[in-house]
Amino acid sequence: MPYIPVGKGIKVFVEDINSSGKPILFIHGWPVNHKMFEYQFNQLPQCGYRCIALDLRGFGKSDKPWNGYSYDTLADDVYCVIEALGLDNIALVGFSMGGAIATRYMARYESYGISKLALISAAVPKFTQGPDYKYGLPVSEVNTLIHQSYADRPKMISDFGSKFFASNVSSEFRNWFNGLALEASGHATAMTAISLRDEDLRPDAKRIYVPTAIFAGVHDQIVSFSNAEQMHNYVTGSVFVPFKNSGHGLFYDELEKFNHCLTQFLSK
Repeated sequence: MPYIPVGKGIKVFVEDINSSGKPILFIHGWPVNHKMFEYQFNQLPQCGYRCIALDLRGFGKSDKPWNGYSYDTLADDVYCVIEALGLDNIALVGFSMGGAIATRYMARYESYGISKLALISAAVPKFTQGPDYKYGLPVSEVNTLIHQSYADRPKMISDFGSKFFASNVSSEFRNWFNGLALEASGHATAMTAISLRDEDLRPDAKRIYVPTAIFAGVHDQIVSFSNAEQMHNYVTGSVFVPFKNSGHGLFYDELEKFNHCLTQFLSK
């Protein structure tokens, strides 16, 4: 079942490996797709995990409708995937914007089907600064991303990608990773950036009651380490795991540590 209906004639693409294992559902970040988890899908199935990842609407191989890019709708899509696959006792893993969508899902669906949550470089509790929140990106920076998504998306992706990793990744890897973003709809890229800019997850984060791990890169230039510390304060009882040599892309900056810490958290 690689394509799952999520309403109004829209389908999302799902990769599902090792159906006999304990399920992990991965939600990718902005502006890439599920392929960003390649180096987790290479390892975790042999540790006994069923690895499931969707391309959010507008991204990767999923349908690319004109509307439907609020966190509520994207969380509804996640629910449709969980229901269609009959999943339960799931470990939900959300990266960056995917972490924000996972957080909205937890509040909107009262943790339905989820036994553990891992928030990776997550855009939680807010992605942008405001009068009562100083830890996110300036709104003007996100407005620039939105404008560039419509004006010169390849350049925007290249510039944004240059801030992603703290390690010296190969040019070939960087080109591949940036190419994932080019598989998205330009309009979906801009519309989800608007959601990143405007959505406030502080009330949602307080409604997470399952065991939760927060993974954060000390050198993250996109979701600051101090923002992750705020997330830790909002999510009651959460475990905070710093990655001292990582930027935003800690899943690759410290690949072995990330896979180890994730499986360690999931196995408890």
